[in-house]
Amino acid sequence: MGVHMEAINIAKNNKHIQLRLDMANRHGLIAGATGTGKTVTLKVLAEQFSKAGVPVFLADIKGDLASLAEPIEINEKIQQRLDTMGIDDYTPNQFPVRLWDIFGEQGTPVRTTITEMGPMLLSRLLELNDTQTGVMNIAFKICDEQGIVMLDYKDLQAVLKDMYENSSEYSGLYGNVAKQSVGAIQRRLLELEAQGAESFFQEPSIELNDFIQHSEDGQGIINVLMAENLYTKPRLYSTFLLWLLTELFEELPEVGDLDKPKLVFFFDEAHLLFDDAPKAFVDQVEQVVRLIRSKGVGVYFITQNPIDLPDEVLSQLGNRVQHALRSFTPRDQKAVKSAAETFRQNPELDVEQVIGELKTGEALISCLNEDGQPSIVERALIRPPESKIGVIDDTVKQTVIENNPFHHQYQDIVDRESAYEMLEKKVEKTQKVPETKKSTKKDNIEFKRVATNVLSTVGRQIGKEIVRNLFGGRKRR
Repeated sequence: MGVHMEAINIAKNNKHIQLRLDMANRHGLIAGATGTGKTVTLKVLAEQFSKAGVPVFLADIKGDLASLAEPIEINEKIQQRLDTMGIDDYTPNQFPVRLWDIFGEQGTPVRTTITEMGPMLLSRLLELNDTQTGVMNIAFKICDEQGIVMLDYKDLQAVLKDMYENSSEYSGLYGNVAKQSVGAIQRRLLELEAQGAESFFQEPSIELNDFIQHSEDGQGIINVLMAENLYTKPRLYSTFLLWLLTELFEELPEVGDLDKPKLVFFFDEAHLLFDDAPKAFVDQVEQVVRLIRSKGVGVYFITQNPIDLPDEVLSQLGNRVQHALRSFTPRDQKAVKSAAETFRQNPELDVEQVIGELKTGEALISCLNEDGQPSIVERALIRPPESKIGVIDDTVKQTVIENNPFHHQYQDIVDRESAYEMLEKKVEKTQKVPETKKSTKKDNIEFKRVATNVLSTVGRQIGKEIVRNLFGGRKRR
């Protein structure tokens, strides 16, 4: 496995329809109405990438992708499809899968810190307005300048409490820090905490290279984020995946054009990312998608309608698999027309008509050729997956979790001294100083001294400004 190949087979009509590996980092789109076969297409792509030695990251929102870890049992229906398609290179297969879960229930925990998430994504997650987002930015700036780090929920809560109690002082230094805005952020934080999101903001935080791994026989590891629970919290789901994508963009080195991607990242239910998103946010997502290909990462968006995605993002997606769309409403008709217009036309196909006629497991496909140009669109049947269709067996799931070599590394939470403890010390010091000797200036000097001592003991060196990328930033340990 993991043999050298130039392209992967993903579908077939009178010939194999292939996706070139050296064009796989030019991103892609899997679209189609519910029940038309998008999940199976995603599964087939993940399998084929893995066999070609390309690691994969995907979210399992329905519980039917973790079964990549089990081989398929060929039934009459599958055999009939294989015979119809004339496929002779098919073998039931299980793939090297690692299960992850930000709640730590169905897989190895995935965590990050408040500082690493950054103010913009955190504001998006908390659904803050512009004024509240400004206050969040000030919170991060205060921590940057005073040399403290926010790791978990209680750290951010402590910083907000300090800002609320000293709003006049901070307003004089940074602009208006209204107690009303701070209070609104605190309430949103409590709501998110009630959803269990605080388990995500902990240490040890995930090392991204742990997602870019290979099995002993050279196959790409398929990282499955167990997201059935997460998906019920759409804003947390989409923000987490965007955070992960942004971190990859920030951390991975420039590699230019490779023979195959370093990682392929599937973004299921991608429309959630753009629901009610301000234009500035969409522009920055578009920039990350455009630039991350030079880091060797291919991003594949899965959604029902192509029009769910902004044109700026859609234009970046070179490899396309379009399943059936239904045109019952004017919006549906617009989606069909839009999807048809994005393909390089085939004189033998009325693409707009065919989109409504496609059967389950059938698709219109256009992949980039060796010159980076879209191939003429073709109608074809998607290959059957080689792994089990359905839900993973609980016994197999537990074995997969325990076999993750990083499981013990991330299993237990580490709670080290950070903003919460440092602000507690600040309060204690203030209370011990006689009333006549209290001064804001002395408090700040003492605060900075304690901060410096604490940071030196934990090995965290943070300068006056944390250098954040578009959405925040990751300060490595």
